[in-house]
Amino acid sequence: MSSRPTNVIVLIGPTASGKTELAIDIAEYFKTRIHNIDSRQIYKSMDIGTAKPSENQQKKIKHFLIDIEEPFNHMNVKQFQEIAQKSIKREIKKNNLPFLVGGSGLYMNSITKGFFVPDIPPQKHLRDQLEELGQKKCWELLQNCDPLSTNKINSSDQIRTIRALEVFYVTGKPLSTQKIQKPPCWRIIELGLDRENLKERILQRTKNMFFNGIIDETKHLISQYGSDLSVLETIGYREARDVLNDNLSIDEAIELTTTKTIQFAKRQKTWFRNKNNPIWLNNKNLLKDAIIKIESFLD
Repeated sequence: MSSRPTNVIVLIGPTASGKTELAIDIAEYFKTRIHNIDSRQIYKSMDIGTAKPSENQQKKIKHFLIDIEEPFNHMNVKQFQEIAQKSIKREIKKNNLPFLVGGSGLYMNSITKGFFVPDIPPQKHLRDQLEELGQKKCWELLQNCDPLSTNKINSSDQIRTIRALEVFYVTGKPLSTQKIQKPPCWRIIELGLDRENLKERILQRTKNMFFNGIIDETKHLISQYGSDLSVLETIGYREARDVLNDNLSIDEAIELTTTKTIQFAKRQKTWFRNKNNPIWLNNKNLLKDAIIKIESFLD
């Protein structure tokens, strides 16, 4: 007799699309709890700039994988993957319905698709040298040392090209030979959230961030950990730091943060289309559509 498969709900979408609010409504309806799959909300003292669920929202619905690390301790994908998998398995043992919510595609897929991620921390000096060489030269290097990776990485994707070279130079082995997929034995429904007015939502959220405390939050982080803290390179915090250093006005910071966030959201949507292919929700009634799709999946 085969054991009953574990059902898992996943909600993905670009930044500022409204995942937090919709996820709380879904979690209330299905009486479940939320695992936040986000590469920045894992850090303490980074609340406003990461649009972390508020205290009231977290009281309403239990959220896991928030505030689990100090800002000065960089957590890579592999480390997050291990912590998240343990947390999700605990929920499964309690016969709870796991609900994964996030916009970090790589972090989400490391869990739902079982990516093996090389435990190689960022190599700053190596990255600096590769960036100086330029993308064209780095792409040629990757074609020589790891041609299989060039079949999966776009020739203009500098971030993934440098990461693949970084893994090769540190381990001596091509990244393509280390990336193994071992998906968990789950039945997954993956819902996608997108908005036609995403640019306007991003602008409004950026304004809210700057008028509701991201500058003070950045000032606190600098006072506690120093201005060279790596997480301060995150969009929003970087611009807030520039305001504190009198390099930008608040209006300029809002404009720059909005532009960078729109570009980031575009990359997220490209990732979700190419790597995930979720069931996109109907924007006219998101909650109703989500409930109908989830109930059909659970039947």
